[in-house]
This record gives sequence, structure tokens and C-alpha cells, in this order.
Amino acid sequence: MRFVDEYRDPAAARIVLEQIRRLVGDEHHTFMEVCGGHTHTIYRHGIEHVLPEAVELVHGPGCPVCVIPMGRVDDAIAVAEQPGVMFTSFGDMMRVPGGNGNLLEAKARGADVRFVYSPLDALRLAVEHPDREVVFFAVGFETTAPSTALTLLKARADGVTNFSVFSNHVTIVPPIKAILDSPDLRLDGFLGPGHVSTVVGNRPYRFVPEQYGKPVVTTGFEPLDILQGVQMLLAQRREGRCEVENQYSRIVRDEGNPRALAALAEVFELRPHFEWRGLGFIAQSALKLNSDFAAWDAELRFDVPGVRVADPKACQCGEVLKGVIKPWECKVFGTACTPQTPIGTCMVSSEGACAAYYNFGRLHREVSVSVGAGRPS
Repeated sequence: MRFVDEYRDPAAARIVLEQIRRLVGDEHHTFMEVCGGHTHTIYRHGIEHVLPEAVELVHGPGCPVCVIPMGRVDDAIAVAEQPGVMFTSFGDMMRVPGGNGNLLEAKARGADVRFVYSPLDALRLAVEHPDREVVFFAVGFETTAPSTALTLLKARADGVTNFSVFSNHVTIVPPIKAILDSPDLRLDGFLGPGHVSTVVGNRPYRFVPEQYGKPVVTTGFEPLDILQGVQMLLAQRREGRCEVENQYSRIVRDEGNPRALAALAEVFELRPHFEWRGLGFIAQSALKLNSDFAAWDAELRFDVPGVRVADPKACQCGEVLKGVIKPWECKVFGTACTPQTPIGTCMVSSEGACAAYYNFGRLHREVSVSVGAGRPS
């Protein structure tokens, strides 16, 4: 398949792997892949097991579902269970557990909860059901926030007043800074998030090499993208460089997407603080509707409890999201916590590190054999 097969070519992978082996040297290199899509590719294609042992990949906070705290899920359920509300959400939020169950359980209790493929689907439901209050559960980084912004602009232009948004959009730079400031930090560089960077560009990451001395390579999502991103990070370290580079240049521009950024600026403003699962409260790390769109803000239209809920003690999603431990090092991984019975958010989303490893870890050995190199498990 064109535009896919060439990024999964075993012969090309062998060439990049040989370049990686020449660059490794005697040092140990620990790189964080920020995006959950990277984690999915790494586990699905067994990339960890074809890299030299001196190259370690750890998983970051870039899965938007995984970072939503339990209290916000309870807030969503509270809104969904109010009379007259039709609550809409992307499918991967349906089974995310809060302190009061999840949205599917709320639906079983009688709430009108529906999954949609886009916020425009939710807006269409509002137009079709003028007697109902349709609420969209907005989650995601700058990648999905523009679609929410454009939907709100359309709702205002069309005069749709029975539609509102429960915004949980987050931004990528503050959690990266929080990880860099963490005393647990043991990273030598970042595979930068490809999806988010299509919107924000590469410029927001310049503080990482300038202030923290860590290289960043914005990277795509196919196996060869990941391998080349690792090769570029190693080359920077070997050559004594430390900068932001763009491996995903076929999609990402340094300036990002100006029209998407303009839509975000017109609709949203930064929250003073927002809670991230495993990372705690991070200043100016999330988006809320600005005063011009207050009439479409579900947090102003409905009673929202706003109660903070502590994570289950056995769950170690927070340490996984900071790259402190690997998924299989969690005490409940694969036993009490599975994709069928998730305790933590990292096991719910397909982009979650725990779910990706649980679903694809068994493929590592045959992939490592297919490229004829590496360290099979």
C-alpha cells in the first residue's frame, strides 16, 4: 500500500538499525516517546526488541485519555445523568473509570450517553433534537481541540443554543516541562509528538534543548519513522548537538497550522491550573471556553461536582505516564488490570502504554526475527 509499505520496509529498517548501532557507542541512551501513537507503534511492531540494549524507550504523557483524572470522569457522569441531557463522547472515553463507574455504566443506569466520531456529530444531534440539551465531552491535545473550536464557531453561527461542550482539552508543552522538572528525570532526549506538532509546529519545543539540554526530534508514527527518530537523536548526541529536529517533515511545519491555531485562540483560553493523572496539577496546561462562548460552556450550564478523586492505590498509571516504570512493572498489570477489566486509564485507550503492551507484546519476537537483528525476548 503506497505511503504505508515504504515506511514498514524490512530492508530499509535494517539499514537504519545499522546506522543506530554505529552511533550508540558505550553510553546508555534513554529516550521518551511523548505520544501514545508512538507507544502503539513501538509495541505493535516490536521496535524495542530490535534496538540495541543501550537504547531504552520510555513512554510519556501523550495519550489524551490516559491523563484525564478520575474526578473529571465523575464530573462527566454527573452531567450525563441530569434530566434532559444527551451526553456525547468519543468511544475510548466510554470505559474510562472514575470514582463513580464509567459512562457505559451510567448509560446502563438510564443516562442518554452516545458515542460520536466528531464534535460535529454531536452538534448534528443537537439540531435534530431541539428539545434536548446535547453535551460534547471534549478531550485531547491541540490535535483534536481545533475540531471542537470549529464546531463551537459553527454552533454560534447557526444559532444552536441547546449544544454545549465539557472541555477537557489539554496542551502538550506544560507536561513536558513538568517531566523535565521532575526529580525522577532520567531522560536523554524526546521523540516529539507528531500529531500535536501538525497544529503547534516545532517552535514550542525549543525550550527543551535551550533550557534543559535535551534534544527533541518530532517523529511520525510508522516503524521507520520511529527508527529514524532514534537515529537522529543518537546522531545529535554523538555530534555534540542539542536542538529540535523534524523527522516528520512530510506532515509537520515549523510554524504549525496557522488556521487551526487561530480557531483555538478565538474560542479557548488557558485554565490557571488543571489536574493531570499521575502528574498532579499543572499550571496553564488545559483549555476552557472563553467568555465569548460562555453560553456553550457545559461547566457553566450544569451542576458539576468538581470533586478530586484519588487514583486506586494499586494503580501505577502515573509512574507509567512519567516513564518511571514500564507497563509490565505495574503491580496489577495483566492480572487485576486488563483491557477487559481496566483499573487504570493506560489500560483503556488503544494509545495507552499498558493496553498497547498487553495487546501486542507477544508479537515482539517474530518481528525481531523478521528484520534479522536485535535482541529477541
